[in-house]
Amino acid sequence: MPLSGNNREIIKIGSTVRVIKKSDQKTGKISEGVVREILTKSKFHPHRIKVILEDGITGRVKEVVNVSIKKDTSKEKLL
Repeated sequence: MPLSGNNREIIKIGSTVRVIKKSDQKTGKISEGVVREILTKSKFHPHRIKVILEDGITGRVKEVVNVSIKKDTSKEKLL
């Protein structure tokens, strides 16, 4: 079951989401992709969290399809 896009805590970089672009709000056309960046800073937004997808599409998250947790390895020590 897809999760709603109002709560920032469930949206992660690398998650697959469905978004509605501003230009598609009247038609309801939905685009799907992987989150590159989360633009909304608040934990909850009544009009949904705004993100940029890896293909450059910017929109508000309609639903989260697949939550992916990317591990930050930039601070790990090399052995």
